[in-house]
Amino acid sequence: MFQDITIEECSALRNRRELVLIDVRSPSEYNEASIPGSLNIPIFDDQERAEIGTLYKQVSVQAAKERGLEIVSAKLPTFIKTFANISENKAVFCWRGGMRSKTTATVLSLMGIRVYRISGGYRAYRQYVVEQLKEIRFEPQTFVIHGNTGSGKTTILRKMKQNGHSVLDLEGLAGHRGSIFGAIGLKANNQKTFDSLLLDDLLAYEQSPYVLFEAESRRIGNITVPDLMADLRTKGHHISLELPLEARVNQIIEDYKPWENIDECMRSFRIIKSRIHTPVAAEIEACLMSEKYHSAVELLLTYYYDPKYSYSSNEHDEQVSSIVTAASTDDAMIKIEQIVNTVMESKSIPQ
Repeated sequence: MFQDITIEECSALRNRRELVLIDVRSPSEYNEASIPGSLNIPIFDDQERAEIGTLYKQVSVQAAKERGLEIVSAKLPTFIKTFANISENKAVFCWRGGMRSKTTATVLSLMGIRVYRISGGYRAYRQYVVEQLKEIRFEPQTFVIHGNTGSGKTTILRKMKQNGHSVLDLEGLAGHRGSIFGAIGLKANNQKTFDSLLLDDLLAYEQSPYVLFEAESRRIGNITVPDLMADLRTKGHHISLELPLEARVNQIIEDYKPWENIDECMRSFRIIKSRIHTPVAAEIEACLMSEKYHSAVELLLTYYYDPKYSYSSNEHDEQVSSIVTAASTDDAMIKIEQIVNTVMESKSIPQ
């Protein structure tokens, strides 16, 4: 018979990479939000789930069960073979640890395929994430990177992560760059997925001596950043990044590739058009329409984003600890690494 495990037990095994998680909910449920890294092997597809739900509500529980059994029976050979091809330890879950995961675990057990079932399903996992983000004690030294739009903060952090530094890439977790134009060319995550990915990173870096992240606002697109990040930001060593305007324009062009996303760029610009001095807004629009992207970006930075950043910076009482003036993101990264090393070395010297 299969064995039930708690979310906490599941998380411990998952963190040690000793467990493959399998979401047996429908594809639309899985795509909406799931436990990060889980596979989707649905016991019912979206249409089948809708049909059974209608029978449950409009006919009877028994009618829904009978139709469910009929659907499952027809696909059992393929369903079982799919699980059998996964050699690692497996744990299945559905929405709340109900019939779908129980049926799956029971059938697999009868066929000699050992699986765990996660008690409470995805709903219990979501509750666990919310509670952990409120209660976790995250002790590493934090370094908070500030800088005008286009300073390459995200690019620098991602390169530093590749170099072995502990980095919380909040924009990467959100699938959004944080501005009106921030979703262009990206697939945005919802709040549930963002929270799950953030918690995974926090747990992974719990024992790290330090972690770096960008000074994001309270919201990144439609995502609300948990209060925990504001607390970590308050305690951080703040690094202000200054790059030349031309370098920032080139960084934005490289990130957004406006020639591939011109319609999205125009839609986003028209959202903020009324907030820009009318003659300047008309010039920006004309530049976008005539594919003069460098000119459009330079005007946007000069007349919209830089004043906006200056205003928002003045709203925070955070004391900038270090200023990095650099000609490029590569140059800036080297200088930030030097600051991190200096600060961490000073902390290791006995007082």
